[in-house]
Amino acid sequence: MFRGANAISLDAKGRLAMPSRYRDELVLRCAGQLIVTIDAVDSCLSVYPLPEWELIEAKLRELPSFREENRRLQRLLIGNAVDLELDSAGRFLVPPRLREYAGLDKRAMLVGQLNKFQLWNEDAWNTLADADLAAIKQPGAMPAELRDLIL
Repeated sequence: MFRGANAISLDAKGRLAMPSRYRDELVLRCAGQLIVTIDAVDSCLSVYPLPEWELIEAKLRELPSFREENRRLQRLLIGNAVDLELDSAGRFLVPPRLREYAGLDKRAMLVGQLNKFQLWNEDAWNTLADADLAAIKQPGAMPAELRDLIL
């Protein structure tokens, strides 16, 4: 399981170093093979270990192709998916088009999301995290079944 928010830097070529706390797990789990694609909901990228991505692909393959929303989701996720591999220094290259989509520059946030990561522009992540925290503190904003998870 991947958790935590990690401030990371992209170099001039668009490479980032996977934090060491995740590297061993990724090498063990998927030989360092990753898939990066756009996130269909948030303005960030999703980074999957290959076995986790293969589960997503299987689900997408099962969707009826005659529904436009299914085709749209397939086009967005699969059409933007890029195979990556951690190099010997634990880095991977984020393609320019995907960096542009997520507004990535030198400073980014790699956020664990249990079975995958989200890769955010640092300012966008901080703004969203602040907004999420403010929203969840509003009276009645959190349904009881979610509140029971954390209490």
